[in-house]
Amino acid sequence: MAFKLIIIGGGRMGSALAEGLLRAKWCTASELAVVESALVQRGALETRLPGVVVCASIELAEVDASTGVVLCVKPDHAESAARVVGATGVTRLLSIVAGLSTARLEAVFPGPVAVIRSMPNTPVLVRKGASAIAGGSNVTSDDLDWAESILSAVGIVVRVTERNIDAVTGLSGPMPAYLYLVVEALIEAGVHQGLSREVSRQLVVSTFEGSAALLSETGESPEELRAQVTSPGGTTAAGLRVLESRAVRAAFLDAVAAAAERSRQLGR
Repeated sequence: MAFKLIIIGGGRMGSALAEGLLRAKWCTASELAVVESALVQRGALETRLPGVVVCASIELAEVDASTGVVLCVKPDHAESAARVVGATGVTRLLSIVAGLSTARLEAVFPGPVAVIRSMPNTPVLVRKGASAIAGGSNVTSDDLDWAESILSAVGIVVRVTERNIDAVTGLSGPMPAYLYLVVEALIEAGVHQGLSREVSRQLVVSTFEGSAALLSETGESPEELRAQVTSPGGTTAAGLRVLESRAVRAAFLDAVAAAAERSRQLGR
């Protein structure tokens, strides 16, 4: 029996995507397969994804003209994995491999293939991810719709040109880590002012959640919302003055630029 979708790589991203697709009813368990080389991880996936076929490799009988593949492996394994996929006759591939261009993936296939490149971030694990997609030389609007339908099961999806994927990688890919660093620092700041670590953590995490909801639900810009909190000569103004004097804004600009450049280097 041919599968509707095969996910190559059952790590954090691959397994989160499988769970999201099942919960969104994008496919049934019997229409989905996850290919994972590690025996221990295969056992964990079988428990986590009941009814889904979890296997070590793809068989020709499991693929037909409508079968799509999502590539979720490490960059140094991606081209060899794509070569195996190409040998089965698959003609539509969604890659979430960092730094690997659509052209490099197309080159290992024996014939024309629709390669869509994406960069999701880790909040896909709670179906709150942000993903960007870009199509290769053989991609049609139907192929982009297909890729978007998959990734929208675990968050929002935007479409960009491939030349902007490295910028996406530098911005939204590492952004959870940037925000966690800010959260860590603010919790520590509360502790330094005499709060218990648990109270400080609750205040910081809840404020982050509420602030994100305000930004998302009100439609107001971050500049407008910041101004609403900042009274002239008040406590917020005093704190912001310190952050600006320490070039926090410039540090974020440099961090995103460095991450984007690293993505470009990986793709060379």
